[in-house]
Amino acid sequence: MKTIGIVAHSAEGAGLCFLTACRAGGERLGEHLHPPIAMSAISMGLSMPGWWAGDLEQVKPHLLRGIEMVARSGADFFVCPDNTAHLALERMPLPLPLPGLHIARVVGAEIVHRGFSRVGLLGTRWTMSGSVYPDALRRHGVDLLVPDAQEQEAVNGLIFRELCNGRFEPATTARFLRAIEQLKERGAQAVILGCTEIPIIVDDRNAALPTLDSTRLLARYAVELALQGGPLAAQQDGWLAPPVLTPAAGLPPAT
Repeated sequence: MKTIGIVAHSAEGAGLCFLTACRAGGERLGEHLHPPIAMSAISMGLSMPGWWAGDLEQVKPHLLRGIEMVARSGADFFVCPDNTAHLALERMPLPLPLPGLHIARVVGAEIVHRGFSRVGLLGTRWTMSGSVYPDALRRHGVDLLVPDAQEQEAVNGLIFRELCNGRFEPATTARFLRAIEQLKERGAQAVILGCTEIPIIVDDRNAALPTLDSTRLLARYAVELALQGGPLAAQQDGWLAPPVLTPAAGLPPAT
């Protein structure tokens, strides 16, 4: 059984990923059992000046330090439960200390598995306007819809002012649900919850579209990868191919 390394960026998303991995492990292995997990948590505040300045070079060292920490702790591969962070992770010099399981490629695998061809995306403004999801979904021929610029700024502000700080207000939930309804009106068949805090307030029970929960999907696929036998083989870009899920690898219910 392989050891999962969780490289935290935002605390709320990383916490949800950790808990989901533990619960998914229990579903596969039995009560209170899960693959070994190592976690690093370099303060996201150290990276924020780089994000605000649009300078990924300021962000990379902090993420690299997190990968190095889980590598020293015995992890066999890493996941970073932060969609925006992948803008920097994709641009790091290779080889990294560990191979990684890419969050957007995991979501892409799930989209293909579920047969969607046109999906919406909510996340930070860097995720919604950046290359991470377009690049990951292009290989599958999936169309991607994002909110307009004004809505992107509104969503981005709520993520950093509230969700990343553990504040979950009813009015904020309503704003995200309206954004999903607008994506549905434009033809989206499902919506990617592409900020790892959004699944705390939005899921299939209250959204107008089926949700693709990037946080829980990443955790579930990581557990599946940890349970597979054989050596890990990273692709040329340093990322691991998402595993094929077994029928027993069900997504733990939202809590």
